[in-house]
Amino acid sequence: MAEMVERIKEVMKDPDRIRNVATSSHVHHGKTTLTDNLMAGAGMLAEELAGKIMYTWFDEQERERQLTIYGANVSMIHNYKGKDYLINLVDTPGHVDFGGDVTRAMRAVDGTIVLICAVEGIMPQTETVFRQALRERVKPVLFINKVDRLIKEVKLTSQQMLERFERLIKEVNLLIQKYAEEQFRNSWYVNVQNGSVAFGSAKQRWAISLPYMQETGITFKDIINMVLNDEQEELAKKAPLHRVVLDMIIKHLPSPKEAIKYRLEKIWPGDLNSQYGKDMLEVNSNGKLAAIVTKVIPDPHVGFVATARIFSGKIYKGKDIYLVSNQKVSKVQQIAIYKGIQRIPVDEVLAGNIVAIVGIPEAFTGETICEPDDIITPFVEIKHIFEPVVTKAIEPKNPQDLTKLVEVLQKIAKEDSVLRVKINTETGEYLVSGLGELHIEAKVERKLKELGFDIVVSNPIVVYKEVVKVKNSNPIEAKSPNKHNRFYIIVEPLEESVYQAFISGELPEHAYLKTKKDPKLIEKLIKLGMDREDAKNVVAIHNRNVLIDLTKGVQFMNEVIEMVIRAFEEAMEDGPLAREPCMKLKVKIVDAELHEDTVHRGPAQIIPAFKWGIRQAMLLANTTLYEPKQIIRIDVPYELVGDVINELQKRRSQILDIKEESSAGIIIAKIPVSESFGLDAALKSVTSGRAFYSILEVVYEELPQELFEKTVLSIRKRKGLKEEIPKPETEA
Repeated sequence: MAEMVERIKEVMKDPDRIRNVATSSHVHHGKTTLTDNLMAGAGMLAEELAGKIMYTWFDEQERERQLTIYGANVSMIHNYKGKDYLINLVDTPGHVDFGGDVTRAMRAVDGTIVLICAVEGIMPQTETVFRQALRERVKPVLFINKVDRLIKEVKLTSQQMLERFERLIKEVNLLIQKYAEEQFRNSWYVNVQNGSVAFGSAKQRWAISLPYMQETGITFKDIINMVLNDEQEELAKKAPLHRVVLDMIIKHLPSPKEAIKYRLEKIWPGDLNSQYGKDMLEVNSNGKLAAIVTKVIPDPHVGFVATARIFSGKIYKGKDIYLVSNQKVSKVQQIAIYKGIQRIPVDEVLAGNIVAIVGIPEAFTGETICEPDDIITPFVEIKHIFEPVVTKAIEPKNPQDLTKLVEVLQKIAKEDSVLRVKINTETGEYLVSGLGELHIEAKVERKLKELGFDIVVSNPIVVYKEVVKVKNSNPIEAKSPNKHNRFYIIVEPLEESVYQAFISGELPEHAYLKTKKDPKLIEKLIKLGMDREDAKNVVAIHNRNVLIDLTKGVQFMNEVIEMVIRAFEEAMEDGPLAREPCMKLKVKIVDAELHEDTVHRGPAQIIPAFKWGIRQAMLLANTTLYEPKQIIRIDVPYELVGDVINELQKRRSQILDIKEESSAGIIIAKIPVSESFGLDAALKSVTSGRAFYSILEVVYEELPQELFEKTVLSIRKRKGLKEEIPKPETEA
């Protein structure tokens, strides 16, 4: 291992010989088995253990559930054409509930090896990982896994296998065409001829590609015969998986120097001609430090360990670094490279690499790191494609544990940025939201119990969104408690095109623009259909809601605007109907009157007045509830399609499509999240365990009118609020 570390330290100095790569696929398509094999090929694991030890499964739950829950990093050396190359590999989860780890990994890497099961083919999460990768401008290569099953179980001939592979590759390229930006589509298509596609069996440790077949003379007929004759051990010696796959990674996936030329403008909104911009474009290890935290994990010995991708500069033990969002200087205590759960300490890690850092406990996923004396524009937020829509209330059985529980929940949310922890001081609720029931169960409930908490967990709760339906031109007058300050506020629906730009990531979901206008943002908003005057006066964006200051010549407005923004953010978290988060709103300040004495316009006067004004303006604009719905795909034997549809129809579901593929039925349906709890068990019951479903998309749609009053009142009752539908008030 000492020799391996020395080779890694040497190669990491040359960005041209580095590849930062993630595995990605649908659940159970073989990522962790592949990772084991690559580690064995690099001399980091005994060959006989590869595919059995599942080295990157370091959490006990992963072995229990037989799936990856936490992404894990491994650095390894591979010799290609006489040169050593460093591969920093991130093994990611395949289950949709843990997709946030995939999103975070895609910011750290420049390329991904997408695995597809040769028997199952393209599955819902395959499409999701393509969306995640291509949105971050991460280039894919393809490994078609479990080919031995096609030969032994499905009994395909060599011609039938080739036809199957052609179809799969065509479907993959259709996904690249669908989700890649135009400039990358043609050059990023995978194809057999150039070797950007490999075939094999991770479990049996063999793989093949066309270039390797041409080099060695091995044919498909040879492979079929060796598999049928139980000679896969010998096949693994003739066509070792690690050699074929790592060669493909080095040849077809970009180095940090290549990738940064097209990735930087996508992930960093700063000036490319600034010193930071130039250093990152050159992957300059002697330049200014610019890095982003892509993962935070707890460690019982050192607190928190942050994983970061370094885009320029270097990190070494004892270095002072600046955490941009925390606005804090920290000293690095220790740095390391990864071998799964193990960290191998090193003296320094240079630009282009992935590093483990000890000594920045405040860091969270997405935090930007830079030099303390020259603060960088932060990197674009790492945003998962699905919103967390399943929520549970958690409270300790022993009230004395409450403070500690809150601390632990906040730490868990820091580890997994898709999990949301909300402590509502008004209602006394401690809410955790995740992508699904398994997400909360595995990453929150299980962890709390392991830490010795005796907790009470509610049944799943749906979080609705409060939305206004009409454009109301009459402003609400909001007076401060002392009656010395007045705001005139209008709330109206945000333009649909602007809202869709938030969802796609084209616009930032959070922005604070009180002191500095963003010309690029203004032009984007105008282009998307927002009124020019509105766009020019945006002062804050919070959770896809926009605050606009249209006041002219109001004295002291600049002195209270921070408090106004804080009130806006708080109001967007708790709408007037049921204290649910707000969505798709434009809040406009059309006029204001402020007292000349600062004593009379402090936070206790401004914040409650502005929050009250927003809530009343929302009620005047006809506030309603939007409910989350999941678009799901259900795979089931075709003869059982009718039973599944009957189950869905009991749950207010809308059937979008039904098709048949190889005697299997595929149902695409839209189901309200409130009706989806227990669906998995219900489907297994009506189909004797032969149906399973995957989430394709999450959308919000207006709650049916007949359910509106009942839903609002039940939420208010749960939160301890008055059980009545709020009406607009006339006086603050």
